[in-house]
Amino acid sequence: MAVVSELIKEENGGLNFGNFDLQEKTKLDGFEFKGDKYKIKTFKEITKLEKNGSMVYESVPGTVVHNFTATDTNVDFEVEGVEDSQITLELEAGQEYITIIDGVSAGSVKTNLGGKLNISVELNPGKVSKIKIEKQ
Repeated sequence: MAVVSELIKEENGGLNFGNFDLQEKTKLDGFEFKGDKYKIKTFKEITKLEKNGSMVYESVPGTVVHNFTATDTNVDFEVEGVEDSQITLELEAGQEYITIIDGVSAGSVKTNLGGKLNISVELNPGKVSKIKIEKQ
């Protein structure tokens, strides 16, 4: 897979976004998808996606995300980067979620009062990791 040269685009019913190859922070605001407005900020140090003014996804360092879909009970996406990444998702506050990375359960995590869920993902250049978050 590759970086998203448009910064964000819809493909196959999901979102593709991010570009860890950029040396300077680049933004795109007002991208419409399924009636919502998205804002993306991305470069080598961080990738951040907001929906209607609220955080959805953030990674440090920057990543590329493919096939990002989110429902009330699941978040699914594929992620790639040049090194291990700390990913934060904003979900429902105080809920328990199971995290599955590349088909292997990474255990159960409870979101904090702000709804933030943090995961660490081992990333290697040219390899994609599949992430699935399921509400319990």
